[in-house]
Amino acid sequence: MVAAPAVGRTLVALDRRSTLSAHEKDAGALSAALAATASQNEREWLLTDGLGGYACSTALDLPTRRYHTWLTVAEPSGRRRRLLATCEERLVDSDGEHILSAVHWASLSTPSVPGLPREFRSDPVPTVVVRTPAGAALERTMVLARNRAALFVRWRNVSAVPFQLRVRPLLADEDADQLLHERALAHAQPTVNDGIVLTIDGLQPLHVSTSGNVTYSVSPCWYRDYHFAVDRARGYDSAADRYAPGVLTADLLPGEHIVVAFAAVTPERDAASGFDLALQTRTRRLEWAARGETTLAKRLRRGVDDFFYRDTHGRLGVLAGFPWFGEWGRDVFVSLPGLTLAVDEPRRCLEVLRGAVPFLRDGLLPNIYGPDKNHSHYGSADAALWFALCVQRLADASADQGAVRDEFGPVLRSIAESYVRGTELGLRVDGEGLLRAGSPDRNATWMDAQTSSGPVTPRAGQPVEIVALWCALRSQLGAWYGGTWQREAERAASAFVRRFWNERDQCLFDCRDGDRVDAAVRPNMVIAAALRLSPLTLAQRAAIVRRADSALRTPCGLRTLSADHPAYHGRYEGPTDERDAAYHQGTVWPWLSGFYVEAAFRAAPVDEQEAVRARMSAWLQGFVGELDRAGIDHVSEVYDGDAPQRPNGTFAQAWNTGELLRALQLCATGLLQPRPLSTGPNWGGA
Repeated sequence: MVAAPAVGRTLVALDRRSTLSAHEKDAGALSAALAATASQNEREWLLTDGLGGYACSTALDLPTRRYHTWLTVAEPSGRRRRLLATCEERLVDSDGEHILSAVHWASLSTPSVPGLPREFRSDPVPTVVVRTPAGAALERTMVLARNRAALFVRWRNVSAVPFQLRVRPLLADEDADQLLHERALAHAQPTVNDGIVLTIDGLQPLHVSTSGNVTYSVSPCWYRDYHFAVDRARGYDSAADRYAPGVLTADLLPGEHIVVAFAAVTPERDAASGFDLALQTRTRRLEWAARGETTLAKRLRRGVDDFFYRDTHGRLGVLAGFPWFGEWGRDVFVSLPGLTLAVDEPRRCLEVLRGAVPFLRDGLLPNIYGPDKNHSHYGSADAALWFALCVQRLADASADQGAVRDEFGPVLRSIAESYVRGTELGLRVDGEGLLRAGSPDRNATWMDAQTSSGPVTPRAGQPVEIVALWCALRSQLGAWYGGTWQREAERAASAFVRRFWNERDQCLFDCRDGDRVDAAVRPNMVIAAALRLSPLTLAQRAAIVRRADSALRTPCGLRTLSADHPAYHGRYEGPTDERDAAYHQGTVWPWLSGFYVEAAFRAAPVDEQEAVRARMSAWLQGFVGELDRAGIDHVSEVYDGDAPQRPNGTFAQAWNTGELLRALQLCATGLLQPRPLSTGPNWGGA
């Protein structure tokens, strides 16, 4: 049941002294607990709702980023809003009150961690069990609903003794990239009708509904100065306040439980049923993931659904990464074949491709998607080229290539024609039929880090992977339509080899601008060597793979620059400017692994394919350990160029998951006998 709101509320500001007295009694025990759980603080779990919202935190439940939150929701604008930061949990048994929540106050140099035995598991959803010396044991299980913004939390007594649970929701009604600070309360008193409605200053309401014997009492206060250590290390502001409107209380006998639903739009009428349904949905999808052919495939498949979402118009899209990236065009089409075709789900691929077509503008697709074309950002020279490559891969995997040509051929023609005419971002075709892109003050490729002094990795002119993707597009159109399309494709292919092959170093130049060439050894040449419609010879592909082996390959992917280059940065760390200086100057990117594996297969003659398969499979298995190192079931966005390759950036990245799954499929099937898809695309409609 829900208690009536208390009368005569008093605003109380709590700091560390009012909540940590129990911890501070034994500093030695705290130090030991902190040391024992250090690795848990580096592992991050993720739940997503299929709409762009999410919940995430560390296995220790200690927030180290502003993004660690129990409920962050997507807004119509494409932005995200953090509603429920976390809940402070307290357990009262025969020994008294135990604070169960870990926290790092800004005034303290180290976090304060409860000195109680604690177990964490992520399968099937994040679950924690905490035990007290008096024999009490509390289990907390969390799950997000699919396709609606609602979090369900079940607290269960899994011991033989009764206890009381006190849960204080901590609100953070703020843009997901910002930090909330204490403010005057205009309308703090919750509304109690069919459920509980919690707000800060009358902002977006959080609907709370309960199942079980739960009472709610109004007791508003602010918790000041939460510290986020990862944000501070990245050079950002790192202290925030949280508003606690009141307390949920439940007396739990052995075996009893309560379920609390936190919903953003409308209240959940039946919290217990909602929890059961969300858990069943998650469990079924994990059963699908378990059908993967290797341990790495099984684990990566568990995270596939995290990246798919539907916007407010129902369009299916792909989110680039968590916890801060939205839908980025380049990332979408790099990752899409692995997230769909490699796991035998072509209909998703088809739906995402169809949904992207209305966003075409003068041959360009957005770098950052908004709700519509007018509110999207067109800063990527290559998003449309990656779209074209994705269409080619769909055609290669389909039993009906004619259907792919009929539906998407006109789209690819319009992209090519726009580039020939010339369009934004410096895109135009030179006299040899090769594409140019960017400008001295703007890098429009994926190596796009930029500071006040300009691009960190200047690649204006003819970046090798852009030109290679352009040649592949022209070759595909030539194969489909012949005539002028075929003649222009052959002319561009010949010019590509003539202009980019570096005979001295037996690899490709990274970029050309007229007679100026950049011979830096970067992984972009590997992308060119991996394309099925590349103009490179078998010997040239093999030479590029050997160069990548010796200068770029690490256990976590390919470096963005060889370590012997004067501009090489071996560590990705520090504030924004320092990280941007290293982002594409030696930092390792795992997504490049898919192209590296494909290039290795395409460089090998038939009698060497099995040896390549064995070598690539063994290397890929090294990624298994990364799925528990930072993001659980995910591979981090980037790694240091120097050993031991520490993870950094986002803890879940779509193109890492997609390209590693595609690499695994290549190892399973090879290039000679592609595995037929068991379910062909539905060409008749969405």
